[in-house]
Amino acid sequence: MTYVGHATSDVASDRTGRSARGSRGPRPRVRDVVAAYVGLTKPRVIELLLLTTVPVMFFAERGIPSLGLVAATVVGGTLSAGSASTLNCVYDRDIDEQMRRTRRRALPRHVVSPVSALVFGLVLGVLATVVLWLWVNPLSAMLALAAEAFYLFVYTMLLKRRTTQNIVWGGIAGCFPALIGWTAVTGELAWTPVVLFLVVFFWTPPHTWALALRYREDYAQVDVPMLPVVKPAVEVGRQSFLYALATVATSLALWPVAGTSWFYPVAAAVLGAVFLVAAQRMWARARSTDSLAGIQPMQLFHISNLYLALLFVAVALDPLIGG
Repeated sequence: MTYVGHATSDVASDRTGRSARGSRGPRPRVRDVVAAYVGLTKPRVIELLLLTTVPVMFFAERGIPSLGLVAATVVGGTLSAGSASTLNCVYDRDIDEQMRRTRRRALPRHVVSPVSALVFGLVLGVLATVVLWLWVNPLSAMLALAAEAFYLFVYTMLLKRRTTQNIVWGGIAGCFPALIGWTAVTGELAWTPVVLFLVVFFWTPPHTWALALRYREDYAQVDVPMLPVVKPAVEVGRQSFLYALATVATSLALWPVAGTSWFYPVAAAVLGAVFLVAAQRMWARARSTDSLAGIQPMQLFHISNLYLALLFVAVALDPLIGG
């Protein structure tokens, strides 16, 4: 399950005494190594993915699903997302070492070797497939495996360093949790999870481009053609607003498609209005200022996080409140 990572630091050498160039120093403590392996899985990304998985299970059940099933899906989903993120870190370790946002990750700091990280990522992927296959169902396991493969081979290896559309199409990997949550309960696909899949698909570009605006120089330095690197901020703002508009419109389509109660469309409309205002403000600032700092893209980034989280909470609460 998917993606888009968050990390901050502009320190090139680590606390263990080993610099970003690999000079030797004191051996890292066990807890530092454990923390480094956990960091490879990008826990914040996992949190977001689970937030788009579990609420869909409530909606599919039209109530409270089996706690055992939820636990198995969460464990399997965590392992799957952790595997994809770890393998992404292995492949991107060369550019991660050069970017302020990522140079404190385990591989640039040489706390974990590339081979060890590769083995760790593969083991997590195998465990994820086994857990989901045995304790959820084969369809959910295959969807999780497809998301991992898409994230690694399509986004990380094929698109990320080649096209401004990298996050648009590569972000598909992060849409799979909606499908996995639904199939975990029902054992089959339907139009309802497809709508939620599309919500995450349209949401991903404005969310990621806001972060990329903040770290535009990082991406430019390593020749990753994120949209903010190759297009002016005003164009990034315009496209972000259009994708936000598509996100809100798609979220409201869940009402007739899934036959929700009154609660969901009211919540989706209110949350959507806040999201659209944030996207429009970033676009307006880009039109009125020549200073990148004046655009304040992180406001949209944080609001987009909150929007998606609360929207999926509304998905989970709808059958409980609306009956």
